Amino acid sequence: MRAFFLASRLRPIGLWVIFGAVVIVAGCAHQPIPEAYDPPGFFMGVWHGATMGFSLIGEIFFNHRIYAFPNSGGWYDLGYVLGGGGLIGGLFKSLL
Repeated sequence: MRAFFLASRLRPIGLWVIFGAVVIVAGCAHQPIPEAYDPPGFFMGVWHGATMGFSLIGEIFFNHRIYAFPNSGGWYDLGYVLGGGGLIGGLFKSLL
């Protein structure tokens, strides 16, 4: 009974230690600094999101990315999600 009590008290402490280690290691991660003259913005994000299926096929056979880097940041991401969501949502709606 005593061993079970000690194990149940140590388990949350171990989880906090693992969580703290993950946070510390993730805090050191960084992206390379984007150096582009005119990075793609919102509307290019919408286009890239809408054509991501074709880009995925191209990535399988060629050295091609489905996501532009460097890009303008949050606006490009929003456009990409909206374009991809419109494409995938349209496909699911047409199947139903």
